[in-house]
Amino acid sequence: MRATVERFRPELLAAAKEAVGADPFVRLEDGTRFAQPAIFCASLAGWEALGRPGGDFMAGHSLGELGALVAAGSLRESDGLALVALRGRLMQEAGERAGDGGMLALMGRGAAEQAPELADAHGLTVANDNSPQQVVLSGARSALAAAAAAASELGLRPMELDVTGAFHSPMMASAASAFGAALEHVELRPPSVNVVSAVTAQSFDDVRRRLLEALTRPVRWRETMLALHALGAERFIEVGPGRVLSGLAKRTLADVELVHA
Repeated sequence: MRATVERFRPELLAAAKEAVGADPFVRLEDGTRFAQPAIFCASLAGWEALGRPGGDFMAGHSLGELGALVAAGSLRESDGLALVALRGRLMQEAGERAGDGGMLALMGRGAAEQAPELADAHGLTVANDNSPQQVVLSGARSALAAAAAAASELGLRPMELDVTGAFHSPMMASAASAFGAALEHVELRPPSVNVVSAVTAQSFDDVRRRLLEALTRPVRWRETMLALHALGAERFIEVGPGRVLSGLAKRTLADVELVHA
């Protein structure tokens, strides 16, 4: 990731170092406080490497929504970076404050259908509805083992994630006040293309509200992909690090073209 940012957006890397007080790529293992700014930089650098493709629609998975809004011209890049740095710090602090948060990925056929019932049965939250075959639950770490055992009995493959908190769940609520206050001070402009929110799986209406809700509400990525396809999207360009989102799109949609930076 860092090599791409250094090549295509060295000034953004310098700004990220200043925003977080260190090179975020060097400290990726130190939690989401550093991982989020690194991913934000890598996503915009990947977009630059592809020649800043516009297309007809944009969307972002969780943190990626801020990058999508920057790319669509709705949010200034400097404001986007400041929000990302704050978001990463607040989410890490919220996780540390709660102390017992974790996340459990469920993989396999039927994951999307069975995850809500498993979550309810074990006091967890559906945090990421990523594809028909991949859903992530979030909540108290002490509940994950029992949920994993129940998932295995249903034929799913559970995997506990190495994260610092129960992201996209009510356990992130303590981050909301400071992040909401920061959102009130940024200027928002009409986007150049239709940006679809992964909180609602619909076009962004109230950007500040949806970005704030994204801290504690699920990432409805499967539904977002379906919504984009229904709007006419047939070619999906992934600009972030890795090919995770392309894989999720492939498992959710048939007969679409997938491109990666």
